[in-house]
Amino acid sequence: MNIQGKTVFVTGANRGIGAELVRALLKHGVGKVYAGARNPETLPDFGDNRVSAIKIDITKADEVTAAAASVGGVDILVNNAGVMHVNGILTATSAELAGDIEVNYYGTLRVIQTFAPLIEKNGGGVIANVLSVLALAPMAPVAGYSVSKAALHSATQAARGALKAKNIKVVGIFPGPIDTELSSGLPIDKTSPDVAAEAIVQGFIDDLEDIYPDPVSQQVSGFWGSNPKGLEHHFASL
Repeated sequence: MNIQGKTVFVTGANRGIGAELVRALLKHGVGKVYAGARNPETLPDFGDNRVSAIKIDITKADEVTAAAASVGGVDILVNNAGVMHVNGILTATSAELAGDIEVNYYGTLRVIQTFAPLIEKNGGGVIANVLSVLALAPMAPVAGYSVSKAALHSATQAARGALKAKNIKVVGIFPGPIDTELSSGLPIDKTSPDVAAEAIVQGFIDDLEDIYPDPVSQQVSGFWGSNPKGLEHHFASL
C-alpha cells in the first residue's frame, strides 16, 4: 500500500507504540494523522502540523461517535488503545477481567463499527488492530489481557471477511514484549517501541495481513505455525 498522502487515525497515540506510530507514519509521508487519546493533553508535541489531537475514550460510545464526526475521510485506522492488568484466571474477579475486555475487545470493536463506514465512503482502506502474541496463546499472570486479545484476534478475522467486499483490508498486529508503560513490570527483554512502529508501518507498505513487528513475535509466529499446542504449553510454563 502506498501510504503517502493518506489520512490515518491512531487511538492510544499518547505514548508507547501509539506515539511512535504517529512519528513513523509522518516519516513515511502520510498526509494527515489524527492522534487519539482519552486526554489529549497527554499527547506529546509531534512538531508537525499534519497531526491533530482528538479526544477519544474507546469505552464511551458518545466519544467514539464524536471523534468520527470530527474527522473527514479516513484511509487507515490503527486501533492501538489498550490496557493490561495482572490477574489469574482462577482468582480474577469478573470486574477485573471486564477491565481488560471492555477496553481491548468491546472498545476496539466499537471503533471498528463506527469508523468502517467512513473508510468505505472514502473508497476503502485499512483497519489495523494491535493485538499481541498472547492472542495466539495465553500467559497465566495476565489472563484477562490474554482473553481480551484472543477475542479481538477472532473479531479481526471476522471483520476481515465482512469488510473485504467494501475494499477495506483488516490487519492484525502481534507485538511481543515492547518497552512501554504497559509492560513496565515485566522482567524480560523488550523491543523499543520506535523499532516496532517502524516495522508496523513497513508492514502496511508491504501489504501484510499479519504483522509481527519484533524478534520475539517473529519467533512466536513460527512456533505457533508449526506447533500451536507446543506454544500453549511453553507460555503456560512461564
